[in-house]
Amino acid sequence: MIARVWRGVVRREHADEYADYIRETGFNAYGRTDGNRGAWLLQDDSGDRTEFVAFSLWDSADAIRAFAGDEIATAVYYDKDDEYLIERDETVAHYEVIDDGGG
Repeated sequence: MIARVWRGVVRREHADEYADYIRETGFNAYGRTDGNRGAWLLQDDSGDRTEFVAFSLWDSADAIRAFAGDEIATAVYYDKDDEYLIERDETVAHYEVIDDGGG
């Protein structure tokens, strides 16, 4: 299993709206992709900024390719991302899941 991690920052006053946008776009697309095992949206408010981390789990690199295309290290963005994001990672980190803590 592979964990995929992306990070972006918005102005705090847009945090709720952007979280909804992520759910409607990226998370919706994750859910429609075979091999996706779930996704979590993490949020950290600090001053006038809100950082988001999208964490998703995938069966394989091929499953990620079905979502992201051949360049799986390149972040996937949608039409309105430029309106919200004041900072963003252009690449995505991938980690092999070696233990789920389940005992």
